[in-house]
Amino acid sequence: MSQLQDMDTTNRFYATVKSTKRITPENSEEEVKDLILELEEGTDLHLDAGQSVGVLVPGPHAFGNQEHLRLYTVANATNGDKKINLCVKRCNYIDEFSGERYNGVASNYLCDLKPGAKIELSGPYGSPFPIPEEKTADIIMVGLGTGIAPFRAFIKNLYKKHKKWDGKIRLFYGQKTGVDMLYMNDEKDDFTLYYDKETFKAFLAVSPQPYLNKPIDFESAFKQNKEEIWELMLKPDTHVFVSGLEPILTAFDETFSEIAGSAEKWQRRKAELKAGGRWVELIY
Repeated sequence: MSQLQDMDTTNRFYATVKSTKRITPENSEEEVKDLILELEEGTDLHLDAGQSVGVLVPGPHAFGNQEHLRLYTVANATNGDKKINLCVKRCNYIDEFSGERYNGVASNYLCDLKPGAKIELSGPYGSPFPIPEEKTADIIMVGLGTGIAPFRAFIKNLYKKHKKWDGKIRLFYGQKTGVDMLYMNDEKDDFTLYYDKETFKAFLAVSPQPYLNKPIDFESAFKQNKEEIWELMLKPDTHVFVSGLEPILTAFDETFSEIAGSAEKWQRRKAELKAGGRWVELIY
């Protein structure tokens, strides 16, 4: 996995903030913003679902660096237009040595921006989630937190390109509480646009005890649909996309080892999916 300091930032461009809107309810502990950026005139950039742009936060910063780089996965595919959609969670962290609380540099910078602000970007980075060539292919998507952003872009792009998709599309999405479900709450519910599609279903997984920081209950969401999901996993044309923080992989492997009957059986099937180019991870 590449380190941020090794990223090539020579391809730079500017964008203006057209709008910024909180998409978690006001009573939620977590603040997540939906930002729409308009690329500067003359910028030639194409972004697909699963790709990222670098946000260059001007300094100087704490360690003397003149700019701070952070990657954000786009929540839309540009398809030739000049707007980029980002899903940004305001972050902070506790220094494990001093115990002091610090604000995340890039997330707070972006969340505090007002319409009209101009920012510098770089990229694009990463491989996109590919739309399968066959419309009969089944697709399983698993997203944690802001990891849902590329799936929002993917689904919009898929149904724009193919008005009817014959394969099954299953989205499993997790967040600490139901009101925090990004793009799936009263503030913003993009996925209702696709609930009338015969092949699309979304399953929500929340923490059973969010205020005790219990893990997202993906296990129950999968097990309630285990017959269908395992049947899809075994099909030769199923694609699996996983997006989110690193712990999602451990939870995924543990759950599917149980559904498959053993860890060995699951790892064998996972290896087959990877070898066939039908397993794509976007892990932060």
